[in-house]
Amino acid sequence: MHIESILLVILLGLNIIFAAAVVFFERKDASASWAWLLVLNFIPVFGFILYLLTGQNLTRYRLFQWKERKKLGLEERIATQLEQLQDNRTPFNNKATEHSQDMIYMNLKQNGALLTEDNEVEILTDGHVKFQRLLDDIEAAQDHVHVQYYIYRGDSLGKRIRDALIRKAREGVKVRLLYDALGSRRVTSRFFKELREAGGLVEVFFPSKFSLINLRMNYRNHRKIVIIDGNLGYTGGFNVGDEYLGLNSKFGYWRDTHLRIRGNAVHALQTRFLLDWNEASKQHDTPYIPAHFPHIEGSGKTAMQIVSSGPDAETEHIKNSYLKMINNAKHSIIIQTPYFIPDASVYEALRLACLSGIDVRIMIPNKPDHAFVYWATLSYIGELLKVGAKAFIYDNGFIHAKILIIDSLVASVGTANIDYRSFRLNFEVNAFVYDETIATALVQTFEHDLQVSRELTSEEYRKRSLLIRFKEAISRLLSPIL
Repeated sequence: MHIESILLVILLGLNIIFAAAVVFFERKDASASWAWLLVLNFIPVFGFILYLLTGQNLTRYRLFQWKERKKLGLEERIATQLEQLQDNRTPFNNKATEHSQDMIYMNLKQNGALLTEDNEVEILTDGHVKFQRLLDDIEAAQDHVHVQYYIYRGDSLGKRIRDALIRKAREGVKVRLLYDALGSRRVTSRFFKELREAGGLVEVFFPSKFSLINLRMNYRNHRKIVIIDGNLGYTGGFNVGDEYLGLNSKFGYWRDTHLRIRGNAVHALQTRFLLDWNEASKQHDTPYIPAHFPHIEGSGKTAMQIVSSGPDAETEHIKNSYLKMINNAKHSIIIQTPYFIPDASVYEALRLACLSGIDVRIMIPNKPDHAFVYWATLSYIGELLKVGAKAFIYDNGFIHAKILIIDSLVASVGTANIDYRSFRLNFEVNAFVYDETIATALVQTFEHDLQVSRELTSEEYRKRSLLIRFKEAISRLLSPIL
């Protein structure tokens, strides 16, 4: 045999072995298996290298030590709430919570997400407003400031927040900053040197062993959490960078949604932060002390659960909550998301909602952040248009909000997009809000966004070119691994 023939046989043999490995490791998800097999067939051997970088399964690992919940008395509180829900003894303070008892029970049982009903919530949709509020709150901190972002840039906004943290650290306030190694790959350790020298602590989630590249493409910490003094919290879609102030010419105005929360829901955000921090920290010793969980006499009336999910869990908690919301809807479903690549369960739930006469409206950006993801998004949108959904293209810049609202009663605001990556591959956190006032306010922001959006009709979608149809077809096939 010629050397070329021998190499070809070896190559084909390796590809068969690699394909078998993919089927074995992805056996819980047939769609992902087929997508990876497609990549392996078109890009032999190199496709498997890509799989090693992006496709490994983490569900067999337990990254976070939930034993700390015992120190907080969470297990007892969870058991009490579960018992009250089972016996119909929960004194709900509004009809939104009554409407969502099954969903509340599910989140409590599977995710340990306590229901708190004393929260004050402020909706922030503009980057300038959000970060000014955050800087003011950091300035007023007395005990500690805990900051966690997927993306932290070393630009003008990043410097403003860093410098505010340096000032507080010098005053004796305990500062902890956690960022994701891949999302914040452009920021260097030197950028935070002065903060460390001032007494602040800085940690990196899933750092690379190599100085210039990060081979761990998946399993990124996509959460955005800030807690100040244990009684004030932030979560939502904004990261830290000048583009989130609308200063990037590629994206233009940045439209996002964040929540500023006062009340006992902040303790759930604090627990999530400390779990992530102790996983990233070499010492793993940040204490669960009373200063981190002060007594809060919440004066608000908003009920919510803080739900987190990640690839180390057997259950896709946030996706399941999305499904419960969609299935519970009676009149309307409103979605804002930069990436719309639902898996089969979410797609079928939305399709059935449309066929049941429910008003389903979805808003997406007018420009691609990631090309394949954008074409896959259009493909799924086009399918839902056929059954009566309405789609809107945001034309005033880039919309990055991750919002789901049903019946102007229940809403989700957080970090999770409607795509496979958020459902299965990233660590995410969402606030599920059971409050008609907050849900109505979010509907109003959606309606305000409609003024700078255009409707994508079925007729317009059918007129797309053959090239776009081809891009959609390829992207749709790869959607389980995007």
